[in-house]
Amino acid sequence: MDARVPETDDPDTDGYRLDEQIGYLLRLASQRHAGIFQTHAVRGLTPTQFSALVRLGELGECSQNELGRHTAMDVATIKGVVDRLKAKGLVALRPDPGDKRRTLISIAPAHRDLVRALHEAGRDITRQTLKPLSAAEQRTLVRLMKKLI
Repeated sequence: MDARVPETDDPDTDGYRLDEQIGYLLRLASQRHAGIFQTHAVRGLTPTQFSALVRLGELGECSQNELGRHTAMDVATIKGVVDRLKAKGLVALRPDPGDKRRTLISIAPAHRDLVRALHEAGRDITRQTLKPLSAAEQRTLVRLMKKLI
């Protein structure tokens, strides 16, 4: 019995090649970027913690829900991120005076300078991630990625 896949199911015959699929390529690019991010390990922050702190630096004090919306994190994820940032002493929490059900989050006063360091690390991480591309290709990739999201 021939164990060969029939020609009609051969991936090369119907034009499907894994190496040409956007999901596969995005995953590989994401893995490469994650490796570069890890080499910077700014204060041991994860990418989601990094994003939350940078966004908090942009927004200023805000609710957990608002921070989650502005970082594209669901309620459970942002809660865990905020809890871990609080445990590291990087954020301060206080009750919202206008709504006792809400908690307001801000960067802890002792760490306000951290955002500048995160910006520098972020620029370097991006520069290393995009290094194989020309400047024009980098601009094009970022523009196209923004269209996908």
